[in-house]
Amino acid sequence: MMQILIDNQNDLIRLNEELENKIEQALVETLKNTGYGTDYEISISVVDAEEIKQLNAEYRGNDNVTDVLSFPLFEREYIPEEGMLGDIVICSERVKEQAKEFGHSEEREFVYLAVHSMLHLLGYDHMEEDEKIEMRSKEKEIMKNLGIFK
Repeated sequence: MMQILIDNQNDLIRLNEELENKIEQALVETLKNTGYGTDYEISISVVDAEEIKQLNAEYRGNDNVTDVLSFPLFEREYIPEEGMLGDIVICSERVKEQAKEFGHSEEREFVYLAVHSMLHLLGYDHMEEDEKIEMRSKEKEIMKNLGIFK
């Protein structure tokens, strides 16, 4: 059974029970869509721009604010059948900015970033063009299955 540990470290976006349920549904759908079961634990932290910038600089050598960071515990070939998969860190300011920029709700942006980051925890990436095509295709399929469209 899926276990999600959420640490909302700021008040810019409050994660109510409804949004937490949608995030859980999105993560479960991502696991099912990629051929995994749901006996996993995932940690999600919601942080401000300064915190994610600091994490991005420390772990990726990129001194910029980003929307989401993923910290997988395993490589794609070695993902176990259960247990902790890793950590997701989402920037609340970027959720608000990108929702406005793309003309959709903050809820939709938050769910999309959770799906995107969960795919990273499962070993998907978008550094090479073929990887990017595969990952974007999965994202679209999962969001469609959730009934969440742009």
